[in-house]
Amino acid sequence: MTGKALNVTDPLNEAAMILRQGGLVAFPTETVYGLGADAFNPLAVARIFEVKGRPRFDPLIVHVARLKDLDDLVHHLPLFGRLLASAFWPGPITMVVPKKDGVPDIVTAGLPTVAVRMPAHPVALQLIQLAQRPIAAPSANLFGHVSPTTAGHVHTQLEDKVDFILDGGPCRVGVESTIISLAHGNPPEILRPGGVSVEEIEEVVGSVRIPDLRGGPVQAPGMLSRHYSPSTPLKILKNHRDVSRGEGGRIGLLAFQSPPDKSRYQAVEVLSEKGDLQEAAANLFAALHRLDAARLDLILAEPVPKIGLGLAIMDRIERASTPWGEKGG
Repeated sequence: MTGKALNVTDPLNEAAMILRQGGLVAFPTETVYGLGADAFNPLAVARIFEVKGRPRFDPLIVHVARLKDLDDLVHHLPLFGRLLASAFWPGPITMVVPKKDGVPDIVTAGLPTVAVRMPAHPVALQLIQLAQRPIAAPSANLFGHVSPTTAGHVHTQLEDKVDFILDGGPCRVGVESTIISLAHGNPPEILRPGGVSVEEIEEVVGSVRIPDLRGGPVQAPGMLSRHYSPSTPLKILKNHRDVSRGEGGRIGLLAFQSPPDKSRYQAVEVLSEKGDLQEAAANLFAALHRLDAARLDLILAEPVPKIGLGLAIMDRIERASTPWGEKGG
């Protein structure tokens, strides 16, 4: 059923069969929708890159349903990995660990490590179990564009390029998983902030390192400096007086909380009226999709406090943005 969105009350067996036969299935997780293929089928994984327009040097996350599924993927799970899995799996944290030779290089972009996680969505877990193999999956969107948090977002961007779309409703977390590398000893390194905050991780494993990876080689998914971008140019708003610098035209606002004056904007999306970072994260990508569809000339984004999930939210906004003085596109 090419590109058809199905209600999750329908059997998952067809989606699992498509995966086993080398097809692509878009499926819900608690973070964003993923575009999945059998992780041990290099030809199927290659289709992910073709459909998304994703560069081959950008590795994929491999999704598992049980800890024993890691036996075919990684040499061993370090102590920190076992602690993190116990605390946060199933959940929005991805661990980068040394891989086994049997993991195809196309999944890991030729790196000696593999990124693994266990999603906290019943549809995703059932799909992995029924397919009887781990699923390699980036977000189910065109490369560099806003990540999908509903099945409708997937259909709008990928249409009939996907063999099957499972509709599991809106994603609960709304930003991608935190990626932590355990491949270089102690302390662990946060490669991408996400659905589990740095503060929560440090409660489990102690202090972590957040290296400056800008301009360096890609070590994990979602690390490119320009990513998660709407088609409409987006700039970060330092002060609402900056609206005068908006180059004219129709301007939209991505607000953390209610702005002091909505009248100067043609469209406004509020992430959380009460300033709740969890609510803001869950609403982020859907709000960007709506603003991008509003025929605007420019989107201005209010900054969010870089604490807890705010670090992940600002990571996505900064990667989606065009600096002042530069043209968008």
